[in-house]
Amino acid sequence: MKVAIAQINCVVGDVAGNVKKIIASAKQAKQLGATLLVTPELSLCGYPAEDLLLRTDFLQGCDLALKQLSAALTGITVIVGHPQQVGEACFNAASVLQDGKIFATYHKHVLPNYSVFDEKRYFTAGEEALVFEHQGVKVGVLICADVWESEPALMAKLAGAELLVTLNASPFHMEKQSTRLEVLRKRVFETQLPIIYTNMLGGQDELVFDGASFVLNAEGLVTHQLPAFEPALVVAEFNHAQPITGLITPHLTIEASVYNALKIGLADYVQKNGFPGVVLGLSGGIDSALTMAIAVDALGSEKVHAVMMPSEFTADISVNDAREMANLLGVKYSEIAIGDLFENYLKTLAPLFGDLAMDATEENLQARIRGMLLMALSNKFGSIVVTTGNKSEMAVGYCTLYGDMAGGFALLKDVPKTLVYQLSNYRNTLSAAIPQRIITRPPSAELRANQLDQDSLPPYEVLDAIIEAYVEDDLSSKDIVALGYTETVVNRVISLIDRNEYKRRQSPVGVRITHKGFGKDRRHPITVKLDFAIHLN
Repeated sequence: MKVAIAQINCVVGDVAGNVKKIIASAKQAKQLGATLLVTPELSLCGYPAEDLLLRTDFLQGCDLALKQLSAALTGITVIVGHPQQVGEACFNAASVLQDGKIFATYHKHVLPNYSVFDEKRYFTAGEEALVFEHQGVKVGVLICADVWESEPALMAKLAGAELLVTLNASPFHMEKQSTRLEVLRKRVFETQLPIIYTNMLGGQDELVFDGASFVLNAEGLVTHQLPAFEPALVVAEFNHAQPITGLITPHLTIEASVYNALKIGLADYVQKNGFPGVVLGLSGGIDSALTMAIAVDALGSEKVHAVMMPSEFTADISVNDAREMANLLGVKYSEIAIGDLFENYLKTLAPLFGDLAMDATEENLQARIRGMLLMALSNKFGSIVVTTGNKSEMAVGYCTLYGDMAGGFALLKDVPKTLVYQLSNYRNTLSAAIPQRIITRPPSAELRANQLDQDSLPPYEVLDAIIEAYVEDDLSSKDIVALGYTETVVNRVISLIDRNEYKRRQSPVGVRITHKGFGKDRRHPITVKLDFAIHLN
């Protein structure tokens, strides 16, 4: 038996386009000798389709497309993920298409409702197992979260399954693949059955699906490992229900996996939404340098416009480094000095500001001038503005609303500053891209004379550790202090994180690469006062 695993990049809502990809995969699979093709979860409509699933016309369109797809497929059995409305209920379904017909349909049992998942909002849980026979092998069908718990796989085993197939739309975050393998091995050991794990590929708003599909034999060993972040169709050969070892692609390092996630996340956001390219502010600092390197790798240099907007506080080396990098990567490069604009704003505001001393107001004004210029270029030429701020800055509000936060996509929104340095060094191992001085210089917003980030923030190694503990691991201030951090610093950072929620709510969407980003993962109230001490008279 030969089973094809289709790791495809589906577009939410583009049912016709997704059907074409499934048909093309089936044609290729047949040419390679496969008799069974497995596609990802909800491959027919894309994942997550969110509130499109509340529209009757959308569900009816998916139902019609499934029937047309089944009629178009001949000479191969295909398992397709799709939504299915039955009466008032909607199910996350997988159908076995065979001989031009819909042979059988499975409904997902386990509906995740945590982190970035909202499946209980849309779907009703299934209760029955689905096992069908293919070339003498009894195949049990599961969908994504079903394999994260024991019962669905055991139900398939009791129904006679000799091989488990799971359709997945499992989003990426760092170390996610190791977790998947650990969980799937538990299912193998519980059932003593091999498993085919087919995962979706591509960027969808803040989520990135990394593919990285695989096959485990009945001993829990990897017999096939598809590449991450690449479309792929691989045929796995079986001796009855047992897989015979085939292609095994090496795992990527953390830096390589995150870099590729950012790259595919940006590329798909720009291309799927029809933008002709991107425009960004290139400051001579490391964040904008990494952003531009990723943009060039994702889209090509011809679709990247970098704009340096120096002020009186911009160091000459910042301008020189920006010019060098733009020349190195071959992007369109412009310089717009903002000094005169800044002075005009100050003159206009002088009657209102009076003798008040300069403070963050004037710093933010420079950032907002730059944001306004970038948005003007975006409006005129259609390219989307990609902001360059990182997770560390976003967490503590070291960023300016309608200034450096102005844009349509926040590429580094979930990337801590320490990881920005790691990714920059990684990128330079591929080819020369980021001038070394940009990496080694102390970071500065350059909004006032002799300004350094460390004037306002703890060292990034400390800051990022506290942010991870508080935001991603939900530890209390007491717990974080117990890890060895100074109580004053911990409380200050937590206070900054909490009171800058209003900024983050107004920030653009950005690629999620940690297990809890500032997006669907973390739904923190803006207006809140945490006080657990009750004093009664």
